[in-house]
Amino acid sequence: MSAPALLPLAGRRLPALNLGASSFPHHRATLRLSEKFILLLILSAFITLCFGAFFFLPDSSKHKRFDLGLEDVLIPHVDTSKGGKHLGGFLIHGQGHDEHRHREEEERLRNKIRADHEKALEEAKEKLKKSRDEIQAEIQTEKNKVVQEMKKKDSKPLPPVPLPNLIGINSGEPADPDIREKRNKIKEMMKHAWDNYRQYGWGHNELKPIARKGHSTNIFGNSQMGATIVDALDTLYIMGLHDEFREGQEWIDKNLDFSVNSEVSVFEVNIRFIGGLLAAYYLSGQEVFKIKAVQLAGKLLPAFNTPTGIPWAMVNLKSGVGRNWGWASAGSSILAEFGTLHMEFVHLSYLTGDPVYYNKVMHIRKLLQKMDRPNGLYPNYLNPRTGRWGQHHTSVGGLGDSFYEYLLKAWLMSDKTDTEARKMYDDAIENTWTQQRIVEEFYHPNDKDQAIEKHLIRKSNGGLTFIGEWKNGHLERKMGHLTCFAGGMFALGADGSRDDKAGHYLQLGAEIAHTCHESYDRTTLKLGPEAFKFDGGVEAVAVRQNEKYYILRPEVIETYWYMWRFTHDPKYRQWGWEATQAIDKYCRVSGGFSGVKDVYSSSPTYDDVQQSFFLAETLKYLYLLFSNDDLLPLDNWVFNTEAHPLPVLHLANTTLSGNPAYR
Repeated sequence: MSAPALLPLAGRRLPALNLGASSFPHHRATLRLSEKFILLLILSAFITLCFGAFFFLPDSSKHKRFDLGLEDVLIPHVDTSKGGKHLGGFLIHGQGHDEHRHREEEERLRNKIRADHEKALEEAKEKLKKSRDEIQAEIQTEKNKVVQEMKKKDSKPLPPVPLPNLIGINSGEPADPDIREKRNKIKEMMKHAWDNYRQYGWGHNELKPIARKGHSTNIFGNSQMGATIVDALDTLYIMGLHDEFREGQEWIDKNLDFSVNSEVSVFEVNIRFIGGLLAAYYLSGQEVFKIKAVQLAGKLLPAFNTPTGIPWAMVNLKSGVGRNWGWASAGSSILAEFGTLHMEFVHLSYLTGDPVYYNKVMHIRKLLQKMDRPNGLYPNYLNPRTGRWGQHHTSVGGLGDSFYEYLLKAWLMSDKTDTEARKMYDDAIENTWTQQRIVEEFYHPNDKDQAIEKHLIRKSNGGLTFIGEWKNGHLERKMGHLTCFAGGMFALGADGSRDDKAGHYLQLGAEIAHTCHESYDRTTLKLGPEAFKFDGGVEAVAVRQNEKYYILRPEVIETYWYMWRFTHDPKYRQWGWEATQAIDKYCRVSGGFSGVKDVYSSSPTYDDVQQSFFLAETLKYLYLLFSNDDLLPLDNWVFNTEAHPLPVLHLANTTLSGNPAYR
């Protein structure tokens, strides 16, 4: 999963009269003099404006057509059966009737406006006679009506779509009692995390387990959207925690509202909320999850209203206004964010029969294919206004990671028919990451092929394979915890790779898994740091203090699970159990689980955050690691970058031609 962006518009409020309690006696009153004066002033201004507009209506003797653009609303349609032609709300007869008809319509409109003004003035006078409580009750009633109308609009029925073949959604019980005991321990950890969130942070996005209260970051905006509930649903389901699952479903049904004035990360909301809701729908069959996912997706679409179609990083769910993170290379969009929408958006088009979601993500792909890439690499930043790359920084960790992951998974999710996605993935792997990893040579800027072959993957002096970051022609010999997902990705993509290189990529995945395990094993707590270096005698160790923390991240365990599925080498379960014990020992507190600030300290301090992805990813991957392969088999399910399983769509191609609703 990509690193959450670390930075977040205040919304507008309609002007309201100050109807404070001091303005009224206890039982009944009129408004204070100053408030009366203000209200009457507003009313008089409104009436003056409207009557001014009335007196300046166009003269029909000078204009053959009077058109406010609201004919269908303001002017009744005339019966066209009497020899006339209807046009734009008007009936066009012979020339002799035109002027007379226009005068009649204008007079009718003047009378209507005059009557409406008189009615509005009478209503305003009546309002001035009412008490504060009566006014507030009326306002609340109107608000409730608006909310109900919006819910009706959002709850329109979706077309019936046949569900894909859903295999292995509630099995995986291991026969080995030792493995079963370990799996049950992980299930108990999930229940501890959920129960404490339920008690202390319910409805909040995340939990502060030590302070025992809700927590949120700017990626979720300023609203309580229950991110942990949505993120944890599928984990609860596959673990058989069905009472807890129903608790989450009930909250979502009654409280999850996307019509809030809140600015959110498009990427994070897509992978956590839409991904989580879609997975919960496929696993449980409960329609509420599908409906909520489609409602939210509609709120994200305005983010794509840019000159290039590359979406903004953030969007206000109410206003639809989007913008980018200020720190992201002169207002650029981030590769891992706009490149990590494909899986969820294809499923949205499949379930709704609406191609808009599919078209949005395919437009991004086509644009990227047309662009020149510096030295064959995809930089992490792209300006959505100009369509130009930002600074030339390439990473398989944060800012870039899940873009490559989704190319591979688009192919897998399409039942291996989306060959375009597979080609883009293979090109990225071969041209960007494959190199001579034993002997390093100097970078020759004029030798393009050599530069591409040796960009990112290296072997350290101590024999550890690592993936560095490319920054403006220079390889930074540092690997992030986020980058550790790539071991699993290489293994997942081995089958189907070009030139019979399946064995090579499976071995590469194993080498990355080994390096990432070393980053855990070389710490005091046996938990991996956020980033670790390979400089001189320092290998797989964090050097900077601000890189020594562990925030319950899943990427290393994710790679262990994929490597276990493809090799069944027992060391991956052993490494996973080591991580489980370390998390339970050092991150568990009475109020849940917390990240730690220094994995090299024997007396670590807590960051006091139970991340939603801990329940969505870390505990899920651990549970799957100690389950049989018939639980969510990889031939039938593809996991999004937040570990939400989505079924393979056995369609003729990714244009959804196999979807009856789409046809």
